[in-house]
Amino acid sequence: MKLFTLEEADALLPDIKRLWRKIDRARGVMQRLAPEARQASRQAGGGGIWHAGEYVSALTTFIAGVQEIMELGVEIKDFDKGLCDFPHMRDGRVVYLCWMKGEDTIEWWHDTDAGFAGRQPL
Repeated sequence: MKLFTLEEADALLPDIKRLWRKIDRARGVMQRLAPEARQASRQAGGGGIWHAGEYVSALTTFIAGVQEIMELGVEIKDFDKGLCDFPHMRDGRVVYLCWMKGEDTIEWWHDTDAGFAGRQPL
């Protein structure tokens, strides 16, 4: 587990924000095409016209974005909120620095078992 200082986590935010934009666009395409994908999967022989290439491209982009965030050592907690946790050492114990889409900097932390509801200001 990588542990982040507040400065290291804040320095990653431009990359995290860029990756969330990619993930959100890909999720939007997948959500838009989900009914077509379900219908195509029900049809024997895969008949019908649907945007399989567009769906696969969005899925690939989504997976790549998620992998990039995780490879940085950041944990994704909620896709709808764009919620990420950065493991951090605070007062001799591991906690999470908590960031959510729309926030400019990391200003919150919580215990590892507290979750979003347990967020406290830094």
